[in-house]
Amino acid sequence: MMKTLLILFVLINLDKLLRTGHCMETRDQILSITPKTQEQADILKNVSTQYETALWQPVSPQYIKEETQVHLFVPANSSDIIKDLLQKHTITHEVLLANANELIEMQMRNDSTDPRSSSTFYDRYHSLEDIYYWINRTHQDNPGTIKVILIGSSSEKRPLYVLKLSLNDRPNKKAMWIDCGIHAREWISPAFCLWFVQYSLSFYKQNQDITNILDNMDVYVLPVMNPDGYHHTWTANRMWRKNRSINSNGCIGVDLNRNFDANWCTEGASHDPCTETYCGVFPESEPESQAVADFLRSHKDSVQLYLSMHSYSQMLLFPYSCTLDEADNHKDLLEMAKEAAEKIRRYYRNTYRYGAGAKTIYLAPGGSDDWAYNLGIKYSFTFELQDRGRYGFLLPPSHISPACNEALIAVKTIALKVMEKTQVPTSPPPAA
Repeated sequence: MMKTLLILFVLINLDKLLRTGHCMETRDQILSITPKTQEQADILKNVSTQYETALWQPVSPQYIKEETQVHLFVPANSSDIIKDLLQKHTITHEVLLANANELIEMQMRNDSTDPRSSSTFYDRYHSLEDIYYWINRTHQDNPGTIKVILIGSSSEKRPLYVLKLSLNDRPNKKAMWIDCGIHAREWISPAFCLWFVQYSLSFYKQNQDITNILDNMDVYVLPVMNPDGYHHTWTANRMWRKNRSINSNGCIGVDLNRNFDANWCTEGASHDPCTETYCGVFPESEPESQAVADFLRSHKDSVQLYLSMHSYSQMLLFPYSCTLDEADNHKDLLEMAKEAAEKIRRYYRNTYRYGAGAKTIYLAPGGSDDWAYNLGIKYSFTFELQDRGRYGFLLPPSHISPACNEALIAVKTIALKVMEKTQVPTSPPPAA
């Protein structure tokens, strides 16, 4: 009898360990590593390219250098060999996430796909199919204010839908553009686009700032610029970044944010189709970037503000990223980003760095924000949302609302400044 009870006790506790993830089995992990010497930096470059890993920060091995923090996603099957290699070369590391699998499973858990039947809909991540359903439902529920525009299709023929929020019919209205999900693994980005649309509809006439903005500007929102890549992160590889076009050598994908015609494929991008920053065969070679560029070219006279949502690292960036040269209105852009960062810090106690992209992080040619700026949209920004690396691309659902609130205050601050700076002065009444 005692023997039977002992076996039962062991089985129950083993099951508990397996379910809670506290067993000794190695899981996918996120490591933070800071190389102290050039030799250690070179070893890390080799690790990130020769082994099955995903480099989170920096985006490319070329930017790994001494005294610079590196965030590395290490799958379970590579864990032992990589940790042994680090130990062999006395490279210290910190485990940021010991069980990434558990967090990924939690991110994919949904209580409802219908925004009208769930109070937590906007506090969760959603599959591409759910987002398409949301687009259709939001239009049906708000036919007078939401218009859905098909601007093109992806490499795998998925539709690219832009929502136009227009709260009144004022003639010659100006507009702002927001795109999300240009990089597939940055899930907080599409979450923000959905959240922003819902907030705008819910708080119009209730929040003075959003009312002022929507009374004077139309808003174009592209919730998922990279639908193929985003779908792939839900079904096959959570760490996927690029789109899913098939390259001549068999490697998959182009980095859409290196595919625009802004110093295309110079330093900071790659001609190698197997790398994360592959620029494509020519500017706008990808249907996704071409669709966005075509739409903005046809609306360049009305769109005054361009915003592209990314993650992670908490930064408010502006042109240029493709060159170290300063933008003509650098002072204005800096002033706007600074004010937005200060408001985030004041209201949410969170720090955002700000500045021109190339000088704040590194050279990144072919970006959509630089291209939009060169097109004539002189207020162009890229936001890097939460966090600073604790969770990185695996930001838990509980962080969606705080991240979106921070981004919202930055959007409102910058949009109001743009309106102030571009306002056409009213003519004085004619003399009697």
